[in-house]
Amino acid sequence: MPRGRTPRRSRMRLRCVAGAVAVLAASAGVGALAPSAGAAATVGISVDAGTSWGTVPSSGVGLNTGVGDDRMGDAKVTSLMKAAGVRQLRYPGGSGADDFHWKTHTMGNGGWIVPNTDFDSFMATAKKVDAQPILTANYGSGTPQEAADWVKYANVDKGYGVKYWEIGNEVYGNGHYGNGKGWETDTHADKSPKEYGKNLVAYSKAMKAVDPKVKIGAVLTTPGFWPDAEKAPGDSADWNNTVLSIAGSSIDFVIVHWYPGGKTTADLMNTPSRIAGVTSSLRSLIAKYAGSRAASVEIAVTETDTVFSPVLTSQAAALFAPDTYMTWFEQGATHVDWWNLHNGSGDAPTSVNGETDYQDGGILSAGTCAGGKCEPARDTPFPTYWGIRSLTALAQPGDTMVKSSSGNSSVTVHAVRSSNGGLNVMLTNKSPQDAAQVSLSYAGFTPAAGAVTIVSYATGGTALTTADRGTAAAQTLPPYSITTLQLKPASGTADADKPTPAPTPTAPAPVVSASGTTGTRAQGEIGAPVGRPTPSSPSGDLASTGVSNTVTYSALGGLLVAAGGVLVLRGRRRRALHGK
Repeated sequence: MPRGRTPRRSRMRLRCVAGAVAVLAASAGVGALAPSAGAAATVGISVDAGTSWGTVPSSGVGLNTGVGDDRMGDAKVTSLMKAAGVRQLRYPGGSGADDFHWKTHTMGNGGWIVPNTDFDSFMATAKKVDAQPILTANYGSGTPQEAADWVKYANVDKGYGVKYWEIGNEVYGNGHYGNGKGWETDTHADKSPKEYGKNLVAYSKAMKAVDPKVKIGAVLTTPGFWPDAEKAPGDSADWNNTVLSIAGSSIDFVIVHWYPGGKTTADLMNTPSRIAGVTSSLRSLIAKYAGSRAASVEIAVTETDTVFSPVLTSQAAALFAPDTYMTWFEQGATHVDWWNLHNGSGDAPTSVNGETDYQDGGILSAGTCAGGKCEPARDTPFPTYWGIRSLTALAQPGDTMVKSSSGNSSVTVHAVRSSNGGLNVMLTNKSPQDAAQVSLSYAGFTPAAGAVTIVSYATGGTALTTADRGTAAAQTLPPYSITTLQLKPASGTADADKPTPAPTPTAPAPVVSASGTTGTRAQGEIGAPVGRPTPSSPSGDLASTGVSNTVTYSALGGLLVAAGGVLVLRGRRRRALHGK
């Protein structure tokens, strides 16, 4: 994805110049949930602690790190990551991975790399954090032999035991779709999904010959996101079906990136409801091509954040983060990696619901300035950091996720049976103005009487706060807050109920867009300037821009030109982290 990448950050905002209508970068604060008229109704929360959604994955909570981040190994930074429960670190960093040569610690395109970010330094950082590495092998300008040599160095020579290896980053962005203009480096003469599938088999064979225990990941398009279901001239099928039909028996996990976006903060916070449809579509593809191995093929979400929305560092992003992680885990994903540890600001700060949003994709401040306004001191945690850290109050690896539901979409809920027999319930109030009254009911668990311990994070907070407040049956949630109830079982009931697995869906759920239209391309990856027109909307998602159904792509000087208008991809490339 051609956006904030360290060492050279390319935050690309998709805007419609024709008519000055912004597609994604909605004006700050627009679309916040409106305050209710009069007293709000109590929201009913149901927790079925006897029905399991599976266990929290051992290395599920992940984070992207890159070769341009010279501070990732600092003691303060590693301590903050560890305290946030980060269990996986991704390296060497997004699109840069398809230019990166690990032996020489160089970029093939002359890209910018800082000292102390070579592979061994990264592994030292992962060890300090107690996080599992996931590495992206260079597909764009590398070879199967280069990747196999990396496996040998990592696992045979150094004994690092790196298990997860992605083969390329967003390879579908190599220009095969969009008239040859893409964002991902790919020096192969043939950039088709067929060629990627063939080479994927070669990478897997070479790497597993060195270490049979490694797991190889295939880059897929995210169902419902451009260029999902697209066919370029000469293709017999779309990217996902083509790649998996060739390499389905040679891979161990599939990779998607989740940038759901939304024109408003309310849109953004409703997007996790679409994850079930995405995972169902992926499982259907895996079942179709992996045969008897299908159940063991994992789903990894190796990039996610809020870039295609009005917020990046303010409270709405903090609320989105844990909801997104937990929803993916409940749907069976084994890894979710947030973009990014440090990133740096490229756009001027905005105001969202009275908060300053620094428009920075990192969870820790890079200390940069834009538009005449500077971020907080370097390594200051943004609200997104505290949103991710809130997960430590809810769950630990190996805990059991259990079924839960909310009577109103303004409050989301996730519940986990802890290893000590307790029950933790995370409640998110998505209204920026109004407190929410909630009533909770339980099946399969009897909470102890009296006040309960809660861990919370609210707007303006600089830490998680712990207090005894409310009861297991009733709570008041502050506006725009994350509140986790840590419930103890009533005396004599701790072992009374054992969660049973939830029923497996019998049919795939359709992928549904944020607007509720089935089959629509979502605003996700940059490089997705236009989408498939929907049957119900002749102009597709770009109706307000005047762009017609007939679209041609070209990229000249950072512009993507479409019939009927001009869509600008503004790539701000900067050495955001050097010397900061």
